[in-house]
Amino acid sequence: MIKSMTGFGRGEYADDKRNVVAEIRSVNHRYCDIHVKMPRRYVFAEDRIKNLIKEKARRGKIEVSVMVENIGDADVNIKLNTAVAKQYYDNLKQLSGELELDGEITLEYLSSLPDVMKAIPDVEDEEEAASAILAAVSQALDGFEEMRMTEGAKLAEDLIHRGNLIRGYVDSISQRAPKLQEIYAGRLVERIKELLGDNVQIPEERIAMEAAIFADKSNITEELVRLDSHMLQMKKIIESDSPEGKKLDFLVQEMNREANTIGSKANDLDITSIMLEIKSEVEKIREQVQNIE
Repeated sequence: MIKSMTGFGRGEYADDKRNVVAEIRSVNHRYCDIHVKMPRRYVFAEDRIKNLIKEKARRGKIEVSVMVENIGDADVNIKLNTAVAKQYYDNLKQLSGELELDGEITLEYLSSLPDVMKAIPDVEDEEEAASAILAAVSQALDGFEEMRMTEGAKLAEDLIHRGNLIRGYVDSISQRAPKLQEIYAGRLVERIKELLGDNVQIPEERIAMEAAIFADKSNITEELVRLDSHMLQMKKIIESDSPEGKKLDFLVQEMNREANTIGSKANDLDITSIMLEIKSEVEKIREQVQNIE
């Protein structure tokens, strides 16, 4: 089943130490490009997050956002910077002496000064924290995959529908193509009569030879067979166990090539009109294929 490259998923995990919220979103991209945005203190989990996503996604620009809130007391350490406190004390004593100011430097005042004491987050158990983060990411990934598969099913339905339309157009051209030689011969006779008059004797063998040359130059049988085959191959790829957008992208290029060749060789207004419809459908297929993983 095909998957869309665009999707979104959200997951949450909570325990007695932390609440983790993870969001995954993606847009089209030629390769698998994963960016993770998360607090620096949890950067040790980044590679594991990427590896988890790579198990599901092969292409797309994927952005992962991880937010960690409600950190418990066990994850916080109070750090005392004695050197900074001493500098504050010495400078205050010097200032008091130089300005002849009265006042006592209390412990309460000194401890309130910037950088003397800091509450520093500390992860004692990286494996525990990583497990919590990955649990939220995994849940987000489930939603992300579900959305991509739902969108992929819609894409598959649309592509198969357009492939069937093109096969119908190809069948119409195939029915008209054998008549082109006879049509050309009739037009050639009419043109000669317009130029030389109705009384001129026109050699039938010469008309037949010219018509045969025209038919050979405008033969589009091989191109029609290949174009029809491309439609069948597209359906086969879509319905395979592991469809790939890159294969479909290459196939669309081949469809365009055959369509252009048929249009240039046919030299018939009716076929040209049908070919415009085919090229319109191929272009729509190309646009849809850009969304497939």
